Amino acid sequence: MPSLLQCFFLLALVSLVLAVPQPKLGKRSFKVERVANPHFRRALDHKRAPGAGTRALVKAYRKYGMELPRGMVDADGNIPAAVKVAADELVGHPAVEEAKAKAKAKGKANKTKTASSTSTAGATVAAAASTAAASSGSGTVTATPESQDVEYLAPISIGGQSIVMDFDSGSSDLWVFSTQLSATAQKGHTNFDTTKSTTFKTMTGAAFSISYGDGSGAAGTVGTDTVNIGGATVTNQAIEVATAVSSSFVSDTNSNGLVGLAFSKLNTVSPTQQKTFFDNAMSTLSQPVFTADLRKGAVGSYEFGNIDSTKFNGSLSWAAVNTTTGFWQFSNSKFSVGTGATTATDGTQAIADTGTTLMLASSAIVSAYYSQVSGAANDASAGGITFPCTATLPDLNVDVGGNYMALVRGDDINYAPVDSTGTTCFGGLQATTNDPQIWGDIMFKSQFVAFNGGNNSIGMAPHQS
Repeated sequence: MPSLLQCFFLLALVSLVLAVPQPKLGKRSFKVERVANPHFRRALDHKRAPGAGTRALVKAYRKYGMELPRGMVDADGNIPAAVKVAADELVGHPAVEEAKAKAKAKGKANKTKTASSTSTAGATVAAAASTAAASSGSGTVTATPESQDVEYLAPISIGGQSIVMDFDSGSSDLWVFSTQLSATAQKGHTNFDTTKSTTFKTMTGAAFSISYGDGSGAAGTVGTDTVNIGGATVTNQAIEVATAVSSSFVSDTNSNGLVGLAFSKLNTVSPTQQKTFFDNAMSTLSQPVFTADLRKGAVGSYEFGNIDSTKFNGSLSWAAVNTTTGFWQFSNSKFSVGTGATTATDGTQAIADTGTTLMLASSAIVSAYYSQVSGAANDASAGGITFPCTATLPDLNVDVGGNYMALVRGDDINYAPVDSTGTTCFGGLQATTNDPQIWGDIMFKSQFVAFNGGNNSIGMAPHQS
C-alpha cells in the first residue's frame, strides 16, 4: 500500500494512459491520453493535494507492477528529497534486499509484485508445508468499509486473538502485525502476540518477504496457528508474523494485516510455499466457495462455505477462471455504456480483486464511458479522470466470461471528491496500462461475487437492494 507521502508523486502527473480510437457511442468524444510535459512544475498545495482517489489509483498501479505515466518521471526533480527518503521505512531491510537480489539474478521478477522470501542462513528448514485441518460448515464475518470505501475490513481470530484484517482476493499471504515489530510500527495497531497463543508453533527456518514495486511491503518469520473466520476454522494455518512493515501499512491503523484469498501459487513463504486459509478450509466447508458482499458506505460481509441467495437478485451467472497467474481471472469480450450499443473488446482478461479500491479497465472501455459524461477530463493535479460531482453518470455493463453482462452502477463509479470544495469528483473507473484489467471494489459494490475453488469459477449477480 502506498503512504500518503508517496501520493505526492502524483502531483506531477499530466495525464493517465494511452490514447485509443474512440468508439462511436455518442456525439461527444473523450480521449484517455498519456502526454509528457517536461515543463510541468507544481508546488505542493494542500488544497489540491491528491485525495482518496489518487491514493487508490497509485496503490493499484503499484500492486500490479504497472509503470506510472511519464509525467511523474519528468517532474522527479520537483519532489522534495525528504518525501523520497521518508516514503518507506522497510527499504533496506535485509530480507527485502536479499529477495530483490534473488529476483533480479533469476530474471523472474513477478509481474504483479516483486515478492520473494528468505530464511536465516544455516537454519533447519521445515521439509514440508504445514498440514491443516478445518472445521466443517461455514463462516461469516462483517466487511466494514474504511473512510471513502478505500478498503473493506473484517475481524478474524488468530490463536484466540481478535484482529481486524484486509481481505484480499488479489494476493495469497496471511500476514499480521505483531509484537515483534518496533514500537513505532505497532502504535495504533492490534498486534498479534505469539507468546499469548497456546496453539502457535514456529515453522523453523521459514520466512516471508513481500516487496511491492515501490519498495513497500512486509517481512518476518512464519509459524502455524488456529485461525477462525466467523466460525470457519483452520488449525495449523500458516501465519506470517511481521517483524518489519513499510510505513504505508503502518499509517493505516484501521488494518492490521492481510488475508490473501488468491490461489496459493502466489504465496511468498520460503523455502516452502504455504496454502491460503481458503485452500486449507475448502475441503471441509459445506461448499468450496467464499463470497464477497461489499456495500457502498455500508457494512457487508464475507462468507465461507455458503452462498446466501438473499443478498443478490436472480441467479448467479458463472464464468471459468484462468488460474495460470494465480488470480481469479476471467475473459472480458464486450461492454456497453448505459443503454448504448454493445462494443467488442480485443479478447481482454480481468481480475476480481477485493484488495483494490478502484476499477481499472481497458482504455477502450474508459474512453467510451467518459465520452458520455459531461465535463469529464484528465486532471493532472488529481492524477486521473475527474468530472463535476453534480454529473449524472451512466451505468457500465461489462462482460464476464462470455455469458453475463455485469452492471456497474454509475453512482458507484462516482468515487469521491477531489478536494474539500466538493465540486470535482474522482472517477472510480480509471484506465490500466496492462492486460489483464483489475476490477476492484467499485465493481464489487454493484455485484455480489462468489469464488468457487471446487471448479475454479466465479459467479456474479446484482446486489439485493
